[in-house]
Amino acid sequence: MFEEIRVKKALNNIKETSRLKLPFGWDLNIYRGCEHGCNYCYAMYSHNYLETEGSYSSTGKENCAFFRRICVKTNIAEALEKQLGARSWKRDVINIGGVCDSYQPAEARYGLMRKVLALMIEYKNPVIISTKSDLILRDYDLLEELSELTYVNVAVTVTTMDDKLSSLLEPLASSPEMRFSVLRAFKDTAAVTGLHMMHVLPFLTDSPQNLEQILSLAADCKVDYALTGILYLRGETRKHFFNFLACNFPELSVPYRRLYEKGVVDGAYQAELYGVLRPLMEKYQLSGDYIKPMQAKLLRPRQLKLTDFSKDDF
Repeated sequence: MFEEIRVKKALNNIKETSRLKLPFGWDLNIYRGCEHGCNYCYAMYSHNYLETEGSYSSTGKENCAFFRRICVKTNIAEALEKQLGARSWKRDVINIGGVCDSYQPAEARYGLMRKVLALMIEYKNPVIISTKSDLILRDYDLLEELSELTYVNVAVTVTTMDDKLSSLLEPLASSPEMRFSVLRAFKDTAAVTGLHMMHVLPFLTDSPQNLEQILSLAADCKVDYALTGILYLRGETRKHFFNFLACNFPELSVPYRRLYEKGVVDGAYQAELYGVLRPLMEKYQLSGDYIKPMQAKLLRPRQLKLTDFSKDDF
């Protein structure tokens, strides 16, 4: 269900609210809610105002408002232009889609990202985009152009290479292979590319074979960095994910409750997992440093081209 809404502002200053140290201070979400239906999504809390008690079904999907009720910010481009055009704006890095995927199925219908990217080009504003959809390739031309002007980070999230498991965990996201096609396409541009292997799910996606397959494919795509992170379970996500396990993997319910007595995973498990991941990162010469390519791009003077000048300049 789509609900079209209007907003007063497009950008949110997350440095004022986030406890994390992030390489960006501003967040832009074109939608509220996400049709991809990832059953481990941390952002379900953002739909609390729509939820009613007991709205989570045993399927872990159908009755969750975050997945089925999508708010579309139809005037997002107009609101964004006001903020980008303000004298106080400093061309800070903007993270597009921190709470929901900007290239979820609704985007194929509304096409708001093209308007947003056109403004980013006009104002030469650096951006970070993370997605699980190959729909981003529709905007290849705009992202390629923007990457020649400023810093562009295109990151793709992959949790498993098993299509069947992926369709359970992330029902409406693109297949794992299609996501890697995005990384292969953007490696030929000036954009920084990254793999986000987040989250690693205990007993589901943490096999050494799956981890190595994903990281080896990332290396083949010549990504600039690769980030890994273990699933954490708090709040609405915790309730939803345990319902999902009960329906699809009931044998894992007890092991998960032991691992996640608190919101974070057991320390011994975490140490064991990173004991597998670190050698794999070294084997495939993958860097976990996503700050370095950002600084290199933002601090390096851009070489001027003839197209940067008008006839009056000569």
